[in-house]
Amino acid sequence: MKIVIAGGSGHLGRILTRALSVEHDVVVLTRDENHAGVLWDGRTLGPWSAELDGADVLINLAGRSVDCRYDAAHRAEILASRVESTRVLGEAIARAKRPPRVWLQSSTATIYAHRYDADNGEVTGRIGGNEPDTPEAWRFSIEVAEAWERACDEARTPRTRKVKLRTAMVMSAEEGGAFRAMLRHVRLRFGRFGDGRQYMSWIHERDFVAAVRWLIADDEVGGVVNLAAPHPLPNGDFLRAIAKAWGTRLAIPTGGLVLRFGAWLLRTEPELVLKSRRVVSRRLAERGFRFAFTEWPDAARELCARVRAGAEGSTW
Repeated sequence: MKIVIAGGSGHLGRILTRALSVEHDVVVLTRDENHAGVLWDGRTLGPWSAELDGADVLINLAGRSVDCRYDAAHRAEILASRVESTRVLGEAIARAKRPPRVWLQSSTATIYAHRYDADNGEVTGRIGGNEPDTPEAWRFSIEVAEAWERACDEARTPRTRKVKLRTAMVMSAEEGGAFRAMLRHVRLRFGRFGDGRQYMSWIHERDFVAAVRWLIADDEVGGVVNLAAPHPLPNGDFLRAIAKAWGTRLAIPTGGLVLRFGAWLLRTEPELVLKSRRVVSRRLAERGFRFAFTEWPDAARELCARVRAGAEGSTW
């Protein structure tokens, strides 16, 4: 099977390429001249589009990293890189004589509302942005997610099944991901962000890869699918589980200046570590998918053990 991964040189792209290339022919579309793959600019049609003609699967992960502060220039890049790349991929599929049978389109679980009272599933979840006193940075992230998905929806690809992946934080042992940033936070003995009540939604990299494989194979699934483990948990409990797995203790609650320093360690906006992302995947469960890691303490122990051993990649 031929799989094309747009944005395959990023963190999640590297995870998927490493896993899927064991069994399949994987072609990476990249803007990085130093990365192995087919060059594209993520905006205009070019020779790269030939890779989609005859391919079986397209996975679109393209977009500027959000590991930055949200100044005006970065916001423009974050939005444009997602919308433009999605739009031009849709154009390439529409022109293909033999288009991919499935298009897995990246999105984000951040699209859902900040809430403590109930989970956000695919059908029952509330789209965020209108909560009382919502920080402006939260609204921006939701607007980006909505524009990203809209660009996919507007693509005219009647012969290609489309799945929008509202993905929670993917936890891997590899440098450059959320887990390694949080582990650094914990090793400095910093504790919860804010009051620690906000929910953390997550998915272990092994389950992320398994879910992608599942969705490629299941021809009856289209539309929105949440990629998130069944049991999100409050931020305080989440960080304590990492500390326990690493063998350290948390001492300093992260508020005020310490909160801003912690957000700097995580390379993100302070507001984003305070939003309650209580997201679960109902559709995967309904289709019979089984997670290898359903509880965060188990996942944290496995990831810490691999970090200590210096083994970043999972065994697929």
